[in-house]
Amino acid sequence: QVQLVESGGGLVQAGGSLRLSCAASGRLGRIVVMGWYRQAPGKQRELVASATSGTSTNYADSVKGRFTISRDNAKNTVNLEMDSLKPEDTAVYYCNMRQILAGTEYNNWGRGTQVTVSS
Repeated sequence: QVQLVESGGGLVQAGGSLRLSCAASGRLGRIVVMGWYRQAPGKQRELVASATSGTSTNYADSVKGRFTISRDNAKNTVNLEMDSLKPEDTAVYYCNMRQILAGTEYNNWGRGTQVTVSS
């Protein structure tokens, strides 16, 4: 079993900052990518940011310059620093991990943490 435990969501005013954290535990293989997705009410889940085991990162255009993803490979954690938050950033944020274990690729999700940005 694999667990992804998220923390750090909450309510913040527009222009404020929040930090999300996610820790992976359980039966882990080679973690290829860790990242964050979000889903707002009535919308599809979308990629926010991701980080490979190296130094490669990827961001949604809507968060570039405001959000920063960081990953600790030794601790199997991934963080998301969110600055200059906007009301449109309001969503449930999900931690995601893709790993290869015994030759099979798995895609794991956390339960999600609510981020609400008030105007």
